[in-house]
Amino acid sequence: MKLMVFDVGGTEIKYSVMNETLVRKDSGSVPTPMTNQEDFIETLYALYAPHKDEVEGIAMSLPGFIDSENGVCLGGGALQYNKGQQVAAPLSRRAGCPVHIANDGKCAALAELKSGALKGCRNASVYIIGTGVGGGLIIGGEVLNGSHFTAGEYSFLRLSNADWDDPGTTAGMLCSTTGLMDLNRRMTSFSTQPLLNGRQFFDKVNAGDPLSMKVLEKFCRQVAMHIANLTILLDLEKVAIGGGISRQPILTETIRKCLDELYSNPGLYFDPVLPKAEVVPCRFGSEANQVGAYYYYRNDV
Repeated sequence: MKLMVFDVGGTEIKYSVMNETLVRKDSGSVPTPMTNQEDFIETLYALYAPHKDEVEGIAMSLPGFIDSENGVCLGGGALQYNKGQQVAAPLSRRAGCPVHIANDGKCAALAELKSGALKGCRNASVYIIGTGVGGGLIIGGEVLNGSHFTAGEYSFLRLSNADWDDPGTTAGMLCSTTGLMDLNRRMTSFSTQPLLNGRQFFDKVNAGDPLSMKVLEKFCRQVAMHIANLTILLDLEKVAIGGGISRQPILTETIRKCLDELYSNPGLYFDPVLPKAEVVPCRFGSEANQVGAYYYYRNDV
């Protein structure tokens, strides 16, 4: 079964033609329209049209709260023009083929569960570090959607109950690449060479820059605290780290180090019987959403 697969993000739409062995061809990316849903549908159709005779349908990963059963985007995420709107049906009418949509974090979780880093797990999670923090929960060997389709929306969790009204205390701010770069700016406020992006930051980390390494360790401690909370609450076996910066091995290594330190500190009242999840990188990296969207289509359409 060949499908046209889309991974829609707030910045770009990644696409490919994917077959049953997960081989991708004719892949690429285009900017995500930020105007209205009509332009969004037309952009997707233009990418699909050259392949309409070779694919059976369209599988799509989207940000927001996604009701996959009815093809509705209940919360638009970065694409507010989709909020409360049918997405699958108008694209299906335009393309003349079946369309299945699913949340991006849940797509990543399904990809890793089926044939990735979380294969064989009963309780596990993907933890996607991007502009915000995305995620997907695997409970009882299945991806958890939740009755309101919001399971795994880690960005909205507060990491400090002392500052509930401060959005800066959410995981989406503290544990994202946005949060990492903000932390770097604050900790290097007297630097004569401020960094502009994550690639530059990790170049300095990998070169052994002491201040950059200190920033990374503080950031990873915040991520580790979040993972520890999720693990204690849900008895997770593994947490797979994804997102663009997960390609940096030192990120996963430092999260593991900080997690070990949390559990070994008696002052934090961690009982040695409490589970500690194994932290691993996602197998599929930036392709996870497309792979998961393919699996969702194959299972549900």
